[in-house]
Amino acid sequence: MDEKLKVGILGGTGMVGQRFIALLENHPWFEVTTIAASPRSAGKTYEEAVGDRWKMDTPMPEAVKKLVVMNVNDVEQVAAGVDFVFSAVDMTKEEIKKIEEDYAKTETPVVSNNSAHRWTPDVPMVIPEINPEHMKVIDFQRKRLGTTRGFVAVKPNCSIQSYTPVFTAWKEFEPYEAVVTTYQAISGAGKTFKDWPEMVGNIIPYIGGEEEKSEKEPLRIWGEIKDGVIVPAESPKITCQCIRVPVLNGHTAAVFVKFKKKPTKEQLIEKMRAFSGEPQRLGLPSAPKQFIQYLEEDNRPQVGLDVDYENGMGISVGRLREDTVYDWKFVGLSHNTVRGAAGGAVLCAELLKALGYISKK
Repeated sequence: MDEKLKVGILGGTGMVGQRFIALLENHPWFEVTTIAASPRSAGKTYEEAVGDRWKMDTPMPEAVKKLVVMNVNDVEQVAAGVDFVFSAVDMTKEEIKKIEEDYAKTETPVVSNNSAHRWTPDVPMVIPEINPEHMKVIDFQRKRLGTTRGFVAVKPNCSIQSYTPVFTAWKEFEPYEAVVTTYQAISGAGKTFKDWPEMVGNIIPYIGGEEEKSEKEPLRIWGEIKDGVIVPAESPKITCQCIRVPVLNGHTAAVFVKFKKKPTKEQLIEKMRAFSGEPQRLGLPSAPKQFIQYLEEDNRPQVGLDVDYENGMGISVGRLREDTVYDWKFVGLSHNTVRGAAGGAVLCAELLKALGYISKK
């Protein structure tokens, strides 16, 4: 057990914090030793602090039940007992930016699920299969923060996971324009149907800030490091609508895309199935063996059948067909709180450990 890295979860009582704790149970590299949350939870055991608000399908891990929750604002104290932290705090953007940098300045790496630092120019925002090279910007960030070990790294928004990897697999055909509509699960808002009964049988055609993230974040992921900052790519241009639907887990995307080079259906499917990256090459513990699966049936992917593909870390695609206005269209599906949130951050941390950015203090 001693060789495992000691992990703190900031915001450990919320839905994403709970997902971190569930995913890290029996993790081969990481062990949750510290949980921090708001002052109202501090001083209680984790079991008491969460009470009847445990939202995962699996039971609360025994190992965390009796951990005494710390005050997330006691930065030095929380940081002293851990090698790195995952951040899932519920605060304003400015408060999140400050507290994540405060932790980094204690020489504690921060792997964040939050959006606050996604556009900080020297903070890597990474889908590990797509842009692992962006982790190199950490060296520039450390100079700015005055740290030798501490930094902030983030994962992108949950809504982009079901189409950004697909466009990346198709890069050689030069996709240049896309229309995307995402149908997003209620757990993306940190809710269950018990918390949000008005979502039963309902659709809400607006999710604050989501459309801008869905259009812009893929371009940052496809960008490159220049002069110590990440400069976003210019294309493909993406226009998006984001709709909340009565599903617990799983974001579905309906996507239309135009290419400069005209691929065949067979080429597109082959590229998706063959697509892999550093997590697969390095054999990272949370990495899906097959990142993107293509389903031939007309009625797939379905949330009910496919959301847990590769333990929720894989992407499912189906209904690829020619379009009368755009070149091709397809439907993608990803698990929003696993690949899209905590699981994506865990995979980032595994990559950072493999690359030597995270180690024992």
